[in-house]
Amino acid sequence: MNTYGYIRVSAKDQNLDRQLIAMKEASVEQKNLYIDKMSGKDFARPQYIKLLRRLKKGDRVIVKSIDRLGRDYSEILEQWRKITKEIEADIQVIDMPLLNTTQDRFDLTGVFIADLVLQILAYVAETERAFIKQRQAEGIAAAKLRGVKFGCRKKELPKDFMKYYNLWIKGEISIRKGANALNMSHSTFYRRCVELLKNEESCHKK
Repeated sequence: MNTYGYIRVSAKDQNLDRQLIAMKEASVEQKNLYIDKMSGKDFARPQYIKLLRRLKKGDRVIVKSIDRLGRDYSEILEQWRKITKEIEADIQVIDMPLLNTTQDRFDLTGVFIADLVLQILAYVAETERAFIKQRQAEGIAAAKLRGVKFGCRKKELPKDFMKYYNLWIKGEISIRKGANALNMSHSTFYRRCVELLKNEESCHKK
C-alpha cells in the first residue's frame, strides 16, 4: 500500500505552507506529493491526473480538506466515487476524520458513514449556493427597479493586438508570448482572442 498526498492552491491563495505542514505530519513522503497551482478560472490539474494514473487498489490519498478534490461538490462527489469505487483506494481527509475511509475499510458501516457525510455536505453546499444565487437575483432585480445600471465597459484593445492575434491564429506564437508582448495578462489575451475568433466565425456563417 502506498500513501500519496495531494495539494491544490488557487491563484488567490498561493500559500502552500499549511498543506505542506499537514502532509509532513501525516508522514507523506516528498516523492509522493502531488501539487497543483491553479491560475484564474483554469482548473486543469496535471498533477492530480498523474496521481490518479499512479493510484492502485489499496493505496491511500491524503488531502487536508475535502474541497481540494474539486471546485464544487458535484465534482468532489465524482472524484470521491472514482477513487473509492473505481480504483478502490482510500481517502483520508485531515480536517474531517468522519470522511476517512482508511479506518474499517472492510466495515460497511464505516464506508456508509463516510459516503453519507459527504452526501450531506454536498446537499448543504448546493442548497446554500442556490440561496445565494436567489438572493443575488432578487438584489439585482430590486436595483434595476431603482434605475441602477449593471455591466462594465471593456478596456480598449492594445494598438498591436490584431498583429499578435493573427500570429496566434497562424500558430506562430503562444498565448504567453502574445500576452507578454502586449503587456496583457495571459487569461485576458486568450479571452479576447477567443471572442474575436467567435465573432469572425459568426460573420462567416451569415
